[in-house]
Amino acid sequence: QVQLVESGGGSVQAGGSLKLSCSASDTSGDTFTRLCMGWFRQAPGKEREGLAVIYSDGSPFPSRSYANSVRGRFTISKDNDKNILSLQMSSLKSEDTAMYYCAAALRGGCTIASLGTMSYRGQGTQVAVSS
Repeated sequence: QVQLVESGGGSVQAGGSLKLSCSASDTSGDTFTRLCMGWFRQAPGKEREGLAVIYSDGSPFPSRSYANSVRGRFTISKDNDKNILSLQMSSLKSEDTAMYYCAAALRGGCTIASLGTMSYRGQGTQVAVSS
């Protein structure tokens, strides 16, 4: 069972930056390396929105996908040595305010759409962007 814990959320002014981290535990061997991982968010009264996914399987050139709403502003990365997934967010907007969650899966497709059905999820970290 993979345990995911997010951190790094907080309050920031529009135009600012934040870096979210997701630490994975209870992974054995090369499990973390083989995980498809990603981020999604949910704001009050809004539907869950997939943001980014990453998959490397040990390759130095991981595959990344982004939602249109964050492409060019957010960067997802995965440190297989430290078992940490990150989301660097810049040029933040008020509409980025939401609870942010990391998710992971060992099976199934590694796409933005698959984030909603991934086996493992964290508890979330809150991001608030003021204009």
